[in-house]
Amino acid sequence: MMHGMDMMTWHILGSLLGLLLIFLLVVAAMAVVRWMWGNKEALSTGREDAQSILKKRYAKGDISKEEFERIKKDIE
Repeated sequence: MMHGMDMMTWHILGSLLGLLLIFLLVVAAMAVVRWMWGNKEALSTGREDAQSILKKRYAKGDISKEEFERIKKDIE
């Protein structure tokens, strides 16, 4: 009879460990997806658009008014 209880205990522990492993895999997969999603947002928000760069260059005097107007038409 004792032998049967030992087998049942190992079966329950094995099932619990299996569920724990599945849970950890799901959490890890969610973490990877969240990390990838966060990196994509960081890259897209960290860039300046072409018009703001053009305006800054014109304000600093790097380009003339004619060049500013020509480039502005090109990027629109």
